[in-house]
Amino acid sequence: PPELMAEVARKTDGIPLFVEEFTKMVVESDWLQETDGHYELTGPLPTLSIPSTLQDSLMARLDRQPTAKAVAQLGATIGREFSYALIAAVSPFGEETLSEGLRQLVAAELVYQRGLPPDALYQFKHALIQDTAYQSLLKRTRQQYHQQIAQVLEQQFTEVAETQPELVAQHYTEAGLTEQALGYWQKAGQRANDRSAHQEALSHVTTGLRLLQTLRETLARQQQELPLQLALGTAMTIVRGFAAPEVEAAYTRARVLCQQLGDTQDVSPVLFGLWQFSLVRADYPLARQLGEELLDLAAQRDEPPLSVIAHYALGFTSYFLGELLSARSHLEEGIVCYTPAQRSSPLFRAGFDPGVSCHLFAALTLWSLGYPDQALARVQDALALATELAYPYSSAFALTMVAPVYQLRREGQDVSDHADAAVTLATEQEFAHWLALGTILRGWALTSQGQAEEGLRQMRHGLTAWRATGAELNVPYFLSLLAEGYARLGQVEAGLAVLQEGWEVMERTGEHVWHAEMCRLKGALLLNDERGMMNDERGTSLLHVAEAEACFQQAIAVAQQQEAKSWELRAATSLARLWQQQGKQAKARDLLAPVYDWFTEGFDTADLKDAQALLEELSI
Repeated sequence: PPELMAEVARKTDGIPLFVEEFTKMVVESDWLQETDGHYELTGPLPTLSIPSTLQDSLMARLDRQPTAKAVAQLGATIGREFSYALIAAVSPFGEETLSEGLRQLVAAELVYQRGLPPDALYQFKHALIQDTAYQSLLKRTRQQYHQQIAQVLEQQFTEVAETQPELVAQHYTEAGLTEQALGYWQKAGQRANDRSAHQEALSHVTTGLRLLQTLRETLARQQQELPLQLALGTAMTIVRGFAAPEVEAAYTRARVLCQQLGDTQDVSPVLFGLWQFSLVRADYPLARQLGEELLDLAAQRDEPPLSVIAHYALGFTSYFLGELLSARSHLEEGIVCYTPAQRSSPLFRAGFDPGVSCHLFAALTLWSLGYPDQALARVQDALALATELAYPYSSAFALTMVAPVYQLRREGQDVSDHADAAVTLATEQEFAHWLALGTILRGWALTSQGQAEEGLRQMRHGLTAWRATGAELNVPYFLSLLAEGYARLGQVEAGLAVLQEGWEVMERTGEHVWHAEMCRLKGALLLNDERGMMNDERGTSLLHVAEAEACFQQAIAVAQQQEAKSWELRAATSLARLWQQQGKQAKARDLLAPVYDWFTEGFDTADLKDAQALLEELSI
């Protein structure tokens, strides 16, 4: 298995003899079972001990030089690499003995030296030499060394303790001093999250939580657990996706801890984490409730970052419910409350910058309301903010969420450019959520550029990956894009089937922002369906014509109810074109002209160009 192979490589440094011995040991163990021509682990990844054949050889080399062995044991406790300054600070030996031991290790080529004391750095030639020296220590001596190293790092090497808290955490853990270790594991997890090392953050935080379980239940334990659960929620969100069960578990536990501790200060990131989970799971009633709780908290405190978070949460939720005016109001308020100085706020450690998010969803809302140029301006603002931040997760989020704005504007090349960039970054950083979304939108771009079959394949693959994260948000939109792709290939039945699936999701979740377009697409597909006995002169079933007309009428009614002028324009254009084909020129013009005349911008976009061209035809 790849993870076991990686562990063998790490332990052996790729030295052929070491690789061979370790591989023999692994294959002969009961850790593996052979299945269909390959090996599978029978349980969790084991800790690899040194094969006796190697351990005896390495120990013999150390035993020949007792002074060097004692120094090697201390150095091995520090790590694979250690400085002269640190080993001298923790050494129980005299300076002369320490220097002689180090000299012997270097002469025997067991340790490499760079520089001269007191600025020298030492590194064990192989990881196995370090392991052998370390394992030869008595447990009590080993723990004493670890405790002394941790304390010296805290007291004399404060910069190291600050920038590499995982070192202090590891030494306190190995010393058996769990309570002292926990704070450093939490700090290590938060620092790793802050520098986008999210897999590393998961490792640090889960180590801290595992240690926490060894302590008895007390108020102090709960106080130590809360920041660990918050850091775990952030890392899990980024690595596994917003809707992963582990995300819900982390934030739910954090909320229980807040209730037990009476800690209202820490409840806001907890509520925001739960809001993200519920929204991406398309649980809109709960998402709205959590958003309102955040807004109530913001009203109680003079805390502008919390106001940004609260307005973003309610604006985002309102958008997907199809409540566009409410969405615009909240998102614009979030933009007003936002300042770059807020980026250091702990509230903004939830994976991406809410200022970027408010701009992006304001753009989607503005397009729906009939302001395509203002939407584009918000997109440019969002990209500028994300570039300034230079934070990979915010950049991936921005690139991915910019693409739908261009998709709504029907600008395929821009969708392709941003989706490609998002997929590349999400792949590099292992952002499963944004990789799935970027793949879907790249697929749509391909269908719009004449590569419908490959585009459909990528959209289906992306949708599967999206749902695998637990996400249900946006599924009606994605299924609508698929239906559009099937329509390009003339696969009417497949298009109607995915639209029906999208309709069922919409009815179950209440995600109505795509309602009007789904009605319009169904009508368009029905007009391309040549099944049926009673046909008009174009071969289209008269029953389907009537049904298609009803779909367009419903799309217009839904769009008007939502005040979604862009969706209304699309639906009115489709219905006016149908009436034109039926010879109802005046009726078609009377329907489309008032909708088109409402617009004050975006006249270079595809939808408005299509409507203008049709109106010119209807005026002849």
